Amino acid sequence: MKRNSTTTPLTRAPNSEGAADRLAPPGELGGDRSDLPIRPQPLAKRLISFPVLLGGLLVGALFAVLPGFPADGDLWWHLKVGQDILTTHHFPTADVYSFTVHGTPWVAYEWVSEVLLAAVQRAWGLQGLLALNLALGAVIVLGLYALATLRSGNSKAAFVACGIVLYLTVVFFTLRPQMLAYVFLILTLIILERFRQGRSGTLWLLPPLFLLWVNTHGTFVVGLFAVGVYTVSGLFEIRRNGVESRRWTAAQRLRLELAFLASLVALTVTPYGPKLAGFPVDMAFSHPAIGASITEWQPMPFNSPPGKLFLGLMVGFLLVQVALPLRWHLAELTLFLSGLVAASLHARFVLIFVPFCVPLLAVILSRWVPPYEPGKDKLVINAILIIAIIAGIARFFPSQTKLQSRVEEDWPVKAVHYLEQHPPPLPMFNTYTYGGYLIYALDGRNKVFIDGRTDIYDQVGVLADYGSISRVEPIALQLLDAYSVQSCLIERNEALGTLLAASPHWQKVYADGQSVVFVRKSQL
Repeated sequence: MKRNSTTTPLTRAPNSEGAADRLAPPGELGGDRSDLPIRPQPLAKRLISFPVLLGGLLVGALFAVLPGFPADGDLWWHLKVGQDILTTHHFPTADVYSFTVHGTPWVAYEWVSEVLLAAVQRAWGLQGLLALNLALGAVIVLGLYALATLRSGNSKAAFVACGIVLYLTVVFFTLRPQMLAYVFLILTLIILERFRQGRSGTLWLLPPLFLLWVNTHGTFVVGLFAVGVYTVSGLFEIRRNGVESRRWTAAQRLRLELAFLASLVALTVTPYGPKLAGFPVDMAFSHPAIGASITEWQPMPFNSPPGKLFLGLMVGFLLVQVALPLRWHLAELTLFLSGLVAASLHARFVLIFVPFCVPLLAVILSRWVPPYEPGKDKLVINAILIIAIIAGIARFFPSQTKLQSRVEEDWPVKAVHYLEQHPPPLPMFNTYTYGGYLIYALDGRNKVFIDGRTDIYDQVGVLADYGSISRVEPIALQLLDAYSVQSCLIERNEALGTLLAASPHWQKVYADGQSVVFVRKSQL
């Protein structure tokens, strides 16, 4: 189909992949109308259609590249908090897990995800947690695929776009509340894009979505920002320099404003009242040490493979915009540029950049990737391949025993067994990444020095002191004395271990391939 590079009026066309209207044409404001037959396929055929197969391939690729057990240090303390909520039926209001900030006001601002994690772990153990992570990852990938297809009108171009950015996101696919938050963000963008295309029925899902989101993760502010951008962009009629915006009708504007206001009200429905809604603001402006000490809060490392891919996407978008007569909606371009800036400043925000980028990338690719043609579909072959993907995931899904061995490779499981048999003198210093596991495994018997709840440790200076100790600055030993530390559990190759081994006041009492334990000689 020949594409017209000149200005094209907004048109509507039926959607071959289950959607209703779509703005057209591709590379400008909509999808490829040759990808849009008039009559929808029967449900049975759609379930084994080529677009569904492409989604299955994305899920299969995700399963293949996910880490052995998707846990970082935060998973363990999230599990413990969720277990305590399920057991006590009370929400925490102060720290009870550490000795350095014990009693300091603290709330479980991600309690929905923590309760979910704890319930899954209680019912199905490590296999349940891995299955949950794969399920959330699949929903995320398929959500990105659906969003890109909805925007471009070309499922094959959407598939290629998602495949390109998969590497950017999969490194963050660990079992943390941000996984649920990422699902909520993609759903919000799908709802907004559907509304922009004239389908407003799902708009009223936003308030309950934000009610869940505020109790799950602080990124709900990104969702509010997206709703605000779509609302404001429709207040103007713009058609200039490759950017377009169509003014909302009075009815559309009213629906958006009411949905936005209802979403704001939903943010106050938490066990702590409106306090959770203020958490992102507190994190952004009251904890500067976090950005300096936590890797994922630092700027995008452009010398790393993900950083190079991110840079390539930026440069590629710029070149394509210069070379081709593309036009973009004001809202989507604003979100894309905002995501680009956010990910450049903080590497973890690549999770925000990707759903803002994928729809645009799919539109660009749709100029060269041929559209899906239902008449040429090979349904039997599709069905066989879909079944093969499902069977492959089931066949290679790790056993409980294998997952336990993977946990032992990454976490101080053996050292914890030693500590249970030989209780160390307390208080005990620990490596930052070990804190969450100690909270979970020792069930609060040994209060930790630090864990992944960086906000509470930063506000009283413990995070900065931990950095001085772990970097073995000249005051490291004095800080251990100031905190009355009597024992240390640290990683085997950590610099602090070399200092303690050389000190006449410390004795190594345990070591394995993962970690070491030191005790003050005066306590032996």
